[in-house]
Amino acid sequence: MATILYRLGRMAFQRRWTVLLVWAAVLVAVLAAAATAPAAKDEGSFMPGIEAQKAFDLMEQRFPGSDSEGANARIVFVAPDGQKITATDNRAAVDELADEVGTGSQIDRVVNPFQAKAVSEDASTAYATVTYKVKAADLTDATKKTLESAIDVAKDKGLTVELGGTALATQPAAGGMAEGVGVALAAVVLVITFGSLAAAGLPLLTAIIGVGISLASILALGSTFGLSMTTGTLATMLGLAVGIDYALFVVSRYREERSKGHAPQEAAALAAGTAGSAVVFAGLTVVIALAGLTVIGVPMLTKMGLAAAGAVVVAVLIALTLVPALLGFWPHSVLSRATRKKTGKHSSGEQPEGVPQENGGTRWARFVLRRPIPVLLAGVAGLGVLALPVTDLQMGMPGDEAKPTSTTERRAYDALADGFGAGFNGPLTIVVDAKGASDAKAAVATVTEEIGGTKGIVSVSPAQFNAAGDTAMFSAVPTDGPNDAATKDLVQTIRDERPATETATGATFEVTGSTAMNIDIAQALQSALLPYLAIIVGLAFVLLLVVFRSVLVPIKAALGFLLSVLAALGAVVAVFQWGWGAELLGIEQTGPIMSLMPIFLVGIVFGLAMDYEVFLVARMREAYIHGDRPAQAVVTGFRHSARVVVAAALIMIAVFSAFVASPESMVKTIGFGLAVAVLLDAFVVRMALVPAVLALLGHKAWWLPRWLDKIMPNVDVEGEALQSRPANDQPDHDTRQLTHL
Repeated sequence: MATILYRLGRMAFQRRWTVLLVWAAVLVAVLAAAATAPAAKDEGSFMPGIEAQKAFDLMEQRFPGSDSEGANARIVFVAPDGQKITATDNRAAVDELADEVGTGSQIDRVVNPFQAKAVSEDASTAYATVTYKVKAADLTDATKKTLESAIDVAKDKGLTVELGGTALATQPAAGGMAEGVGVALAAVVLVITFGSLAAAGLPLLTAIIGVGISLASILALGSTFGLSMTTGTLATMLGLAVGIDYALFVVSRYREERSKGHAPQEAAALAAGTAGSAVVFAGLTVVIALAGLTVIGVPMLTKMGLAAAGAVVVAVLIALTLVPALLGFWPHSVLSRATRKKTGKHSSGEQPEGVPQENGGTRWARFVLRRPIPVLLAGVAGLGVLALPVTDLQMGMPGDEAKPTSTTERRAYDALADGFGAGFNGPLTIVVDAKGASDAKAAVATVTEEIGGTKGIVSVSPAQFNAAGDTAMFSAVPTDGPNDAATKDLVQTIRDERPATETATGATFEVTGSTAMNIDIAQALQSALLPYLAIIVGLAFVLLLVVFRSVLVPIKAALGFLLSVLAALGAVVAVFQWGWGAELLGIEQTGPIMSLMPIFLVGIVFGLAMDYEVFLVARMREAYIHGDRPAQAVVTGFRHSARVVVAAALIMIAVFSAFVASPESMVKTIGFGLAVAVLLDAFVVRMALVPAVLALLGHKAWWLPRWLDKIMPNVDVEGEALQSRPANDQPDHDTRQLTHL
């Protein structure tokens, strides 16, 4: 591996113009494809196999031409204090709005609240329902303007009017302030780390190029694979973070090789062969974790994981080719000022390496080596305390209630809850299949009566039959809100009592609707978490076993990951569910953790944790196989890698923290969770627990059974083969010219 990447790095350095033009051509090509690509197709079923999805599919099959896929708007009216919405003037304003909104070719129908009896008992609140013939993305500006203008007119007449539904909902999009803030913070860290604007700018430039290629590819392939900009959010987040980090490691190793006296071309080749090998295997662990999301069975999750994995692959390829090529253009600018002075006198690379210098990494390593047991106990205990809130983890799919009160969707949600009850925002939809019943209407009536009499149900709507008369559906409004534990228990109760009703009527029924769908998804994802964890940990164990040729090091890496991810999940529960410090992060409504969040956190953090493991421990193993004693190998590894690992972790924390400002609750939660997880994994697990464990294990840390050693491939991540070959330190013609400038 090291030899192959050495040659690749050398080739990229020599043929830098070719490499640069190839990447430029790729970027232009995908941008052009993205600009001309048709819109992405519908995501389709969110999670096939769960009851709520089966019922939804049956409803679409038996009620063809239904408006379930069209955009909708729920206009909520609240009368001024002391007045009723049924007062003459207020009623006239509502009727006028309904008539105005009903015009237009894209309108399917408008349900007036006074005709549908959609008025609260105290007559303070009412709502009108608008359905469209097309999806929200296909609504014309004229249609949207009509809706907005009608609402403004009603507000001018003294009513409070809020809007829910999909018609005017803000569509999430990748790109924007979060990425800009993340890049700015990363730039500060890079400048401090390298002390060179060129060295700081190169990783940023290559990472931005990689993200641009990845996002453009997602847009270009959107119509083919059903990818959307929501899918691209994770790819942006990870592509930016690992793109900067991978380039950072290659540039850092290049600077190290230059400080040893190697000529620019040789230094770039050695950096690609050593740090590049670590980049390849670190990238593989991230790809394994993301590709493992396919086992969950959620199409959207699969698409997001594979798209993000593609972004990581692009970042790896850029680090191995474009970074060495750019080093060829600026062979000296990326060096520190002190090294530039040396290379001016010894451009051919003849100065001796010198005595290893003490730095913060070596001092910290020696501190841990002197006190391995206290450091280990303190680290494990601290992470264990942070992980305690996980025992109270509640998963769900927050909707409008999780949005800020500054949004009209949230205000509409609150107004409906105040006027009609907490459960009104999360009605259950019951789909009755009466094909097997002798009397379909009687069977549906019995089912409606049984569910209406269930404790926790406030009301049921009249059943609607399909054209064939063999299927019906009706709504049941629960007492509690859609994310309350009582509603979850209610859905389970209805399903538990179902067999007796089905036997008596000969009809079958299923529970669906957004509330039931979210409950089923949360349960399915919770059940899939442990198998997913076992798969990615197992595959990565094999990978790390090959990389480090050790049994105990991969086990240590996996256990450390479990500690950091559980502690990060505990922090997420404490903030987003319990509300500790929620106001500081702009979280106005706490509640269940987004169902997808734990899966994302486990997969992504595992990949990133293995990044730090590979980058840090690879240098320790490199020193060990070159003759250092175990303790000294730890110190050597920290001397070379601690500073750059700290910088890489700070960059990731900066990038992920920037996403906490996102208005999207899922993005906010993931950004916070990832930032905390990287903080804990890099600074507690990898920088403290890893050296403590290695100090206690000594030579045993690198033990491998002989039979296993014989059958395993030797990938040579440490670049051992490069040590035995004669170095070619002759700079190429262009570099000689740059040296004399």
